[in-house]
Amino acid sequence: MVLKHCENVGEVGTGQYDNDLFVAKKLDKRLMDLGGTTIVERGLGDDQHPSGYEASLDPWLSSLWRMLNMVKPEFLPNGPDVVIQDTVLIDQPKVRITYHNIANDESHFSSASDLTCLNMQIGSARSMHPGKSSSDRSRPGCFLKMVKNLPLTRSNCGKDVRHFEFEFVSHVLKYETGDVLEVLPGQDSAAVDAFIRRCNLDPDSFITVSLREMDDHNTHDSRIPVKLRTFVEFSMDVASASPRRYLFEVMSFFATAEHERERLKYFASPEGRDDLYQYNQKERRTVLEVLEDFPSVQMPFEWLVQLVPPLKPRAFSISSSQSAHPNQVHLTVNVVSWTTPYKRKKKGLCSSWLAALDPCDVGIHVPTWFHKGLLPTPSPSLPLILVGPGTGCAPFRGFIEERALQSRTNSTAPIIFFFGCWNEDGDFLYRDFWLSHSQNKGVLSEAKGGGFYVAFSRDQPQKVYVQHKMREQSQRIWNLLAEGAAVYIAGSSTKMPADVTSAFEEIVSYENEVSAEDAVRWIRALEKCGKFHIEAWS
Repeated sequence: MVLKHCENVGEVGTGQYDNDLFVAKKLDKRLMDLGGTTIVERGLGDDQHPSGYEASLDPWLSSLWRMLNMVKPEFLPNGPDVVIQDTVLIDQPKVRITYHNIANDESHFSSASDLTCLNMQIGSARSMHPGKSSSDRSRPGCFLKMVKNLPLTRSNCGKDVRHFEFEFVSHVLKYETGDVLEVLPGQDSAAVDAFIRRCNLDPDSFITVSLREMDDHNTHDSRIPVKLRTFVEFSMDVASASPRRYLFEVMSFFATAEHERERLKYFASPEGRDDLYQYNQKERRTVLEVLEDFPSVQMPFEWLVQLVPPLKPRAFSISSSQSAHPNQVHLTVNVVSWTTPYKRKKKGLCSSWLAALDPCDVGIHVPTWFHKGLLPTPSPSLPLILVGPGTGCAPFRGFIEERALQSRTNSTAPIIFFFGCWNEDGDFLYRDFWLSHSQNKGVLSEAKGGGFYVAFSRDQPQKVYVQHKMREQSQRIWNLLAEGAAVYIAGSSTKMPADVTSAFEEIVSYENEVSAEDAVRWIRALEKCGKFHIEAWS
């Protein structure tokens, strides 16, 4: 059984399922080539499945035990359905907490400036969390100050999309169009305090966290102690992410109320997986909510550190050009909120936190990291076909700002941009910006070989999406492709990328008078030569 594991999806990413399972498939094929015999089909688990990887693991294990019982019954003398879990004792947690007797709260950071002190605290707390991977960021790359928080949608349109502008306050970092900004969200102080009270923890104690298996003298001395509350606030997602099934299993060992212990054991069992999904994942219950639902459970802090999901940065496509805004970075963010099946109001942690920030508050500094996204910066001479419905327009705002500046001093290649939204009056994001560049020989104007086409999906009885507008401009798209244009697609990872890719294949087939199979191969060749890019998020 091989699991696909994808931790930090955040707001920006693409489906990497096949790529992540490549090694598993290659190993399976190699074993078969060497003469191996398959006793059960290869298992492929998806960590992003609503029920987690257990959705595939549980039935696969059942089939494995049944087959082993048939092939080698001496391995399972009591049969494949024997319940072993009842005889298993809980192991030690894999982390160790060391408490430090420190009188002066600022003794570790007394010589540092405020931002340097904050950077060190965040870095120390995050570097000690056992849930981080080798690619995780610890210390923020820089801090930003919000200077604008503007709604882009009408209040009654059914969505809340914001334009945020930030200024560099620590130091200016260079970024390019197509890059991604990761934001470490602030957690609600009341939720952090409630978690600490529920777990009977001392928020002012100084701690270091280490893995037991790696806890030698040198690594221990290299860690900077931080307040327990600081560690929880910056590294443990106590009031947003839903816990894994293993938390319920461990909680069952610490429950003193019999009915709670039985319920937790049931949730942790394969038989209880569907009910756990209804209670936990579908309702998006947080660790704090789960702990409050089982008040008899008192878990050691070591177990909580190990089992509470790490607080992860959220990634957003940058929607500005640094050439146009040298000391700023802009984001276009959908403020996420929804109602659960049991009518509980839930909000996205990062987007709602950003939306609540007041640009007039000078004391808020946003920890961030910059890194490359999946949309490479195009050269001025490269023709572009952009498709970005909804907040998928974000990176292309930066592209067009950049090319508008370049066009003032040099000749630039044309850009065709396809945008989509629900209603012209409700959520036409950056309307004036796109229209200004599509007129008066702007970089999106037809006079410059470009074009701006928008699909309002709900302004008429028949739904109209970006792929419909693309088909209307079939010949213009093909002409640009024939001239060497690159395709950039950004937006929701549901159906849109596949539907838009299919529209490109249809256009190639029709305009080039080739078969559908040849058109698919043509688009795949475009992708291989670095001229077909998709950045999608859930």
